Amino acid sequence: MMPQPLLEVRSLYKHFDVIERGIVRRKKVGIVHAVDGISFDIQHGETVALVGESGCGKTTAAKAILYLEDPTSGEVSFDGVNVFETFKSGDKATRLKLRRSMQMVFQNPYASLDPRMTIYDIVSEAFLVHKHVPKEKWKDRVYEVLKMVNLEEYHAERYPHEFSGGQRQRISIARALAVEPAFIVCDEPVSSLDVSIRAQILNLLSELQKKHGISYLYISHDLSSVRQISHRVAVMYLGQIVEHANTDDLFGKRLHPYTQALVSAVPIPDVEKKTMRILLSGEVPSPINPPQACRFHPRCKYTKDICKTVEPKLEEYESGHFAACHFAKDFL
Repeated sequence: MMPQPLLEVRSLYKHFDVIERGIVRRKKVGIVHAVDGISFDIQHGETVALVGESGCGKTTAAKAILYLEDPTSGEVSFDGVNVFETFKSGDKATRLKLRRSMQMVFQNPYASLDPRMTIYDIVSEAFLVHKHVPKEKWKDRVYEVLKMVNLEEYHAERYPHEFSGGQRQRISIARALAVEPAFIVCDEPVSSLDVSIRAQILNLLSELQKKHGISYLYISHDLSSVRQISHRVAVMYLGQIVEHANTDDLFGKRLHPYTQALVSAVPIPDVEKKTMRILLSGEVPSPINPPQACRFHPRCKYTKDICKTVEPKLEEYESGHFAACHFAKDFL
């Protein structure tokens, strides 16, 4: 039997109203279907990657899971605790305890760190809010988490502008580690870094996971880094998960045409090995008015009439390998 997941996401929806502003009043004229009914689990000490094109709803889903965005509907359970009910109606101590367990590393290290604060102030701010570390131990704890991300003690007295992009991202990770979380959302943590620094940050995340058993939701559109760090991969398209599988299974056998196109775009460092790049036709449809039935059918070369009339369900075709495509069996 599978162990109880650390994080369970069930039928999560997040919609945004489109408002037209008039002279006298505002009128609702549409809905942005940012996240439309996604479900997945994350086990203790596991990394699940959420991938897809920009605008598919990855970051919105992560913020809704952490209750940084108020979800439209759905349920998220963390270690047996109902996340949404806790943040809506729980007392302050319960909310803070849950927030310490669930942290986020944001995409842009140049915007997520306050330029007016020293690194010591940035990291120790967590102690001020959560009050889980005695004040006389703040300095030792700050130095400890800086060492965990391979920074030195003297870095604590500097300001964010004195660091490179890779160092800033290490500081962001240290800030998340300050509250000893069991789960961290990594929102494209290496997208703004060069290749060599990316590898260092990914290795750092893997080492922290091995030492402390941290679980990650790793958000990215860089499938090379996804393949390196993740145990399982969920592919999103226009707010829905269209394929979900173990990393090796997904890269070895893609059961959804959209996943096939994404993987074909990954560069291979071998001049003698040629790959066939799959170019998708058209543009990504608007999430305000997504296509009926299969949302990918306007761009799919395998489209048939059933794709335009019947929405495919996310079904299991092999052990742990799910896909939402009427013709997934053809790719087995």
